[in-house]
Amino acid sequence: MALLIILITCFMIILATSQPCQTPDDFVAATSPGHIIIGGLFAIHEKMLSSEDYPRRPQIQKCVGFEISVFLQTLAMIHSIEMINNSTLLSGVKLGYEIYDTCTEVTVAMAATLRFLSKFNCSKETVEFKCDYSSYMPRVKAVIGSGYSEITMAVSRMLNLQLMPQVGYESTAEILSDKIRFPSFLRTVPSDFHQIKAMAHLIQKSGWNWIGIITTDDDYGRLALNTFIIQAEANNVCIAFKEVLPAFLSDNTIEVRINQTLKKIILEAQLLGVLKNVTFTDGGNSFHFDAHGDLNTGYDVVLWKEINGHMTVTKMAEYDLQNDVFIIPDQETKNEFRNLKQIQSKCSKECSPGQMKKTTRSQHICCYECENCPENHYSNQTDMPHCLLCNNETHWAPVRSTVCFEKEVEYLNWNDSLAILLLILSLLGIIFVLVVGIIFTRNLNTPVVKSSGGLRICYVILLCHFLNFASTSFFIGEPQDFTCKTRQTLFGVSFTLCISCILTKSLKILLAFSFDPKLQKFLKCLYKPILIIFTCTSIQVVICTLWLIFAAPTVEVNVSLPRVIILECEKGSILAFGTMLGYIAILAFICFIFAFKGRKLPENYNEAKFITFGMLIYFIAWITFIPIYATTFGKYVPAVEIIVILISNYGILCCTFFPKCYVIICKQDINTKSAFLKMIYSYSSHSVSSIAMSHASLDSMNSNVTMTNLSSSGKSATWQKSKDLQAQAFAHTCRENATSVSKTLPRKRISSI
Repeated sequence: MALLIILITCFMIILATSQPCQTPDDFVAATSPGHIIIGGLFAIHEKMLSSEDYPRRPQIQKCVGFEISVFLQTLAMIHSIEMINNSTLLSGVKLGYEIYDTCTEVTVAMAATLRFLSKFNCSKETVEFKCDYSSYMPRVKAVIGSGYSEITMAVSRMLNLQLMPQVGYESTAEILSDKIRFPSFLRTVPSDFHQIKAMAHLIQKSGWNWIGIITTDDDYGRLALNTFIIQAEANNVCIAFKEVLPAFLSDNTIEVRINQTLKKIILEAQLLGVLKNVTFTDGGNSFHFDAHGDLNTGYDVVLWKEINGHMTVTKMAEYDLQNDVFIIPDQETKNEFRNLKQIQSKCSKECSPGQMKKTTRSQHICCYECENCPENHYSNQTDMPHCLLCNNETHWAPVRSTVCFEKEVEYLNWNDSLAILLLILSLLGIIFVLVVGIIFTRNLNTPVVKSSGGLRICYVILLCHFLNFASTSFFIGEPQDFTCKTRQTLFGVSFTLCISCILTKSLKILLAFSFDPKLQKFLKCLYKPILIIFTCTSIQVVICTLWLIFAAPTVEVNVSLPRVIILECEKGSILAFGTMLGYIAILAFICFIFAFKGRKLPENYNEAKFITFGMLIYFIAWITFIPIYATTFGKYVPAVEIIVILISNYGILCCTFFPKCYVIICKQDINTKSAFLKMIYSYSSHSVSSIAMSHASLDSMNSNVTMTNLSSSGKSATWQKSKDLQAQAFAHTCRENATSVSKTLPRKRISSI
């Protein structure tokens, strides 16, 4: 019996829609009376024939192309309403329905909507125009449908006038979620936003980036196309081609079972709010409408596969809208899902980590070439559009790197072979200083030690050499603010003190053996050893103090090198550093001039020649240092400073003390008072004779024959004056031996300065 009713209903629907609409009742596809009428819009036929009349008349034409799947959906609605009427759910209330075939045409759907909006219990089917429809009672209280989003949007805009609830079962256009434009629309399928998101997710999960799109030429297809293009670009997927097909060729195989339960009859004004809050279950799953009127359902991911010449459709997974994940039921299906990755759909081979994409002249961003990341850049993912820059201050990366490497911190370490060699040389210099001090202490009263200025001056000079050698240790190891300040000032002050002491010795030698009365008088006034040493050293102390106060050396982190960080001492002020070295150079130059003038004095006890050599070594070392220091870069810059300090220190130490140590140890026979006095006498006699002969020649050239007696007396006066000067020099050099000189040598005038 039930089957017969269905067949009769089917026949009536086909018959009614196969003929042109003559009266409004002919337009209805299926109807049933009731206390509450629910409207239905279904595309039972594929299209409506175009009118052959000319000019075209405004009438509904014949529909063709029967759709069995949509017809079954219509029967599902009828069956659901009959089940409710046969239950105790709505006691005393009967639901009726009024279903129309839209023929997949907006015009037909709009005509059906006008009947839905006509006034209830009115003999004539009229739609009243009002400014306020709050009290208006239409003949239909709610509408199910329609299928296509394009038709649904047109119908919904008319139903919005009376806020009549509309529930869509296939309309998935994303725009329908806009409750400002479609406030009374609800649907039992997810929005295309989620469908497109799931498709983009599936494409990305399969590793594809070169795809084509086929869509329909309607609102549904065009909106879906635009949204998908945005999603694809966001996932770096390129569209190889886009094909738009006529809307009537759309795939209508998706079936959605509608299970709608009305709990109670309410006033029409409250019906929309109740529908939005309704919750129902099916197979253990709970369903409800969200704030956009969309049902919280997902999608089935199906695989079309050809087996033995037949196309089969297999469900592979479910797409969860809430968590944006694919739910795969079993391991076999999971393996099938993974096989999608074996399908190659890419314009270009993917770029591996350490490379970046270089877009070709093609209009698609998915067609590119792979380039290696340059130095100090990296990429740690495949197909990265550009390489990431390492922090150049702390990290570096080689070409085609996938990570950044931390820069190694470098400085002149104690374990460095060059540092160890320099430390050994410094330690050896300290040992030499101690040995010389011991030798001079044990031979305190010998002429060689006394002629060196005495033990006090020697100790001061040796202490300066000791400090200079010790200062080199501050150039090695991790730089600290204290070591940066100490190493420069310690060297500057100690080396200045050393040069000041040698300057007084050079001045003393020049004074002792000078035979020019005017020069001797000037040197006597200038020769104040303690004052000279104190003044010269104090000036350097002031220079270094101002340096430390206003621009002290500090630790600097040099990150300019590509792979290492150099910890170094920044000078603070190049001007102050240059002033300190320049002042030492001025003192050394004065010392050099004085020593050079006395280089021909008695050989065995004369330091002037060796002081001259020591100053020359100093000048050569520091003149060489300037270009080397300026061009050296890295952790070995302090080593350059150590080397020049060692060369200067060794040069002055060897030239000042080693010859005397040689005399003390190896030539003890000439390190006696008698030998010393004999050498002085020999040098003095030779010097006086040379002066006398020089004056005699000068007198003979400037005198005539008649003035012979006068010349002789002048010669005698010159001889006497020369002897006085020689005696003065002798007395100044060996004041302790004055008594012995008066007994041993021929009688000469001896005076003291």
